[in-house]
Amino acid sequence: MTGRPAPVVLPPSLRVGLGLVAAFAALVVVVLGIRYAGEGGPGTVDVRIRELVEGTGPSWRYVALAMDALGEPVGAATLVVPAVTSCLLFGRPRAAVFVVAGVGISVGSTEVLKHVVGRTIHGGHLSYPSGHTAFATALALVVAMLANRRRGRDGVGLGGTARTVLVLAAALVAGAVMGWAQVALSAHYPTDVLGGWCTALAVVPATAWLVDRMAGVGRRECRRGQVRSGEVRPGGGTRV
Repeated sequence: MTGRPAPVVLPPSLRVGLGLVAAFAALVVVVLGIRYAGEGGPGTVDVRIRELVEGTGPSWRYVALAMDALGEPVGAATLVVPAVTSCLLFGRPRAAVFVVAGVGISVGSTEVLKHVVGRTIHGGHLSYPSGHTAFATALALVVAMLANRRRGRDGVGLGGTARTVLVLAAALVAGAVMGWAQVALSAHYPTDVLGGWCTALAVVPATAWLVDRMAGVGRRECRRGQVRSGEVRPGGGTRV
């Protein structure tokens, strides 16, 4: 063991940019939730966007069904389990915790919000925000953040703004594809999709900060215990 702390999952180069995005995304979730609370039908924007999506043709329905399946429990597990396993194989337990927590809390948040907002589709099914979209966005965001950290350690010289843009681009693509599938299948309104996307953008950076915070506290407590027992001196040396 080298004694070096594990790499953070929310590096300083991403902290400010993702923090601002998370705050704005949370605001969007709240505004949309208030706007569509208790409603059981699409808004004007929903109708216009749905018309565009439905015009893509029936042959794309199979693609939409395949994407939708990835958001179901079995499909989600086939994506999350390999990601967590890879983190553990590379000796990154903090990253593994981040994958599970980032995705799990994002999806869990949509379930809570659905009952709070109470928007429905197809005669009673809670719809806002989209859990499938939140899952896809959260997983892409988590993986992109971890990959971005790895690129930085390998010496790829990207500034904080460029790193943030790359991470958000991954989240945008994943959220857009899953969101399109949900609208094409009439499983959600377009504004539900936007709410799910923003939920993940708000939750994942906050989760990353919390994981780093808890890991830091745990490491400090462990070190204090070693100092008290005499295994490590306050100056960093070991007991002879």
